Amino acid sequence: MKKVIASTEAPAAVGPYSQAIALGNFLFAAGQIPLDPSTGELVGTDVTAQTERVCQNIAAVLKANGMTFANVVKTTVFLTDLANFALMNAVYSRYFTEPFPARSTIQVAGLPRGSQVEIEIIAAAE
Repeated sequence: MKKVIASTEAPAAVGPYSQAIALGNFLFAAGQIPLDPSTGELVGTDVTAQTERVCQNIAAVLKANGMTFANVVKTTVFLTDLANFALMNAVYSRYFTEPFPARSTIQVAGLPRGSQVEIEIIAAAE
């Protein structure tokens, strides 16, 4: 049976979706953009600051299901400019450590609220 996972430490869903769904040992999280959960406003003007906020939001969703970054098995990173890959990766690598999750990184034409980065995750309990 699927269970809705929500955290007040991450931005609330602003549409017909959940922050995350737990199903069995798996957690499927919606993509996180760099919104401050207390204000709902976009944080940062560069991809470094925005990736930091995104990772903080992911941490909150994981925590709400009793998980950490060590439980993440797959990520999908969306960037509006792949030229920012190294900057995003520098922050990403402080949160996601070995053994690294599988990852896809995709350049997109645009992201919600003018964000430069969005990251979604799949995590599994051991």
